[in-house]
Amino acid sequence: MNSRETSKGRLIQEHRLVGVPFIESPNQNERPDPSDIQLVVIHAISLPPGQFETPGVTQLFTNTLDPEAHPYYAEIEALRVSAHLLIQRSGAITQYVAFDRRAWHAGISVWRGREVCNDFSIGIEVEGTEDQPFEPIQYDALNQVLDALLEAYPQLSRETIAGHQDIAPGRKWDPGPFFEWGRIGLGAVRA
Repeated sequence: MNSRETSKGRLIQEHRLVGVPFIESPNQNERPDPSDIQLVVIHAISLPPGQFETPGVTQLFTNTLDPEAHPYYAEIEALRVSAHLLIQRSGAITQYVAFDRRAWHAGISVWRGREVCNDFSIGIEVEGTEDQPFEPIQYDALNQVLDALLEAYPQLSRETIAGHQDIAPGRKWDPGPFFEWGRIGLGAVRA
């Protein structure tokens, strides 16, 4: 894939966002079909829980989490998970997995009758919790990312964006009730 520029100027080149840090996660593998990108899944994460702008998420995604650093880390240190992107409270974006590769973010999941959402989705973690509002700058960054993704991957649309709670109901609750879907142009779609 060659680079493609969106109307907002964001670039995707070689399945990576141009101009954002790329810290490769070992928690990824090949998709069954690298061109089968049909879904964007929005998640919420904070490590330790409720604390922001810490190195915890990157450490989790790179298998370098120190179980001695926080009691919660001892509970999750064996997890092998990742997402394609993290949008921090400051709006800063980090990419961990190229978009044509399978990140390990969805777990047991179903979307529109199709199982194993990791096979055909892009996972975006937005730093936050299910019980408090997200920052306006995070929505700005997320909208720029979504514009770039929708332009670069023609199978994606505003109707193919879901929350983790939508693909794993009863198991996951993120991004939660404080995530404002209308701020990413999905208010009417989700109503």
